[in-house]
Amino acid sequence: MSKDCKSKKPYYCFDKKNIPRKWSQLSYAGVKRVPTSEEPCAGSWPTYYIKRNNEGYFVDANEEIIPFEIRQPDFSIDFEGEQLDIVKSTLENITKQQIKIAKYWGEGPATKQWTPIIDRLIDTYGISAPKAARILAATQSALNDAFVVAWYFKYLWEIARPNQFDQNLATILCTPLHPTYPSGHATVAGCAEIVLSYFFAPETERLKDLAQECAISRLYAGVHFPIDNEQGLSLGRNIGEIIVSELRKQYDSDLSKIDYNITENKHAILPPPPYKQAIPFNRTVKCESEIIDDDEWKL
Repeated sequence: MSKDCKSKKPYYCFDKKNIPRKWSQLSYAGVKRVPTSEEPCAGSWPTYYIKRNNEGYFVDANEEIIPFEIRQPDFSIDFEGEQLDIVKSTLENITKQQIKIAKYWGEGPATKQWTPIIDRLIDTYGISAPKAARILAATQSALNDAFVVAWYFKYLWEIARPNQFDQNLATILCTPLHPTYPSGHATVAGCAEIVLSYFFAPETERLKDLAQECAISRLYAGVHFPIDNEQGLSLGRNIGEIIVSELRKQYDSDLSKIDYNITENKHAILPPPPYKQAIPFNRTVKCESEIIDDDEWKL
């Protein structure tokens, strides 16, 4: 490793010899070719709150590389052994409720289920129209940044999916067409949890529960390792805290902070349950991986 490499944060410069077999080199179960790639350059897309320097590194206000809270995926993480065993055991002992959770959070992009949650919070707390627009813009911009950072790491490390290490592994949902680590759903969930908790502090515990359910749903689906979800949540929360720190600095023309603290808990009824799409989603793209038919689970 070069001297210049040692001077950078570990996740930007690493020994690729210590990385497990790559996602782009293995086919999914039931498929004879390597997977096509979904938006491989999304990690380079524009961000709203997280900044980049001229070299493309994510940096803070002082131009220092951000030490994101995510574990280096080297051989200290046993993807092909311990992690894969947990995925297989989960699928072998899956319950109807876990399948319902997997399908609810897995229908559509990772941002889909958070939109009705945001709307329900805005309605429950009687937020003004301008403030509602601010909350929607801030949260969705934050989720954009979370996706960009997650995609940067996905294609930096290119860790293979569970059904690539085990070619006989059939999953509940179609395996997404991008590397496994970290989980995009978990990263988005962790970020949404923190940003929405900033605006709606009384709902913090409920939002935390939803984020954790969203993350573990990817294990239930069989498409992610548990470490993908754990580290994705950590990364997303880290990104959320960075963004909240920026929101706290914003003032209006009266030199008053734009965002005020909500103290009354109105106990918003946030979905799920019910585990039913607020906006119906009909998947039209053919699955490119081996999945388990619902009939096998007698649903």
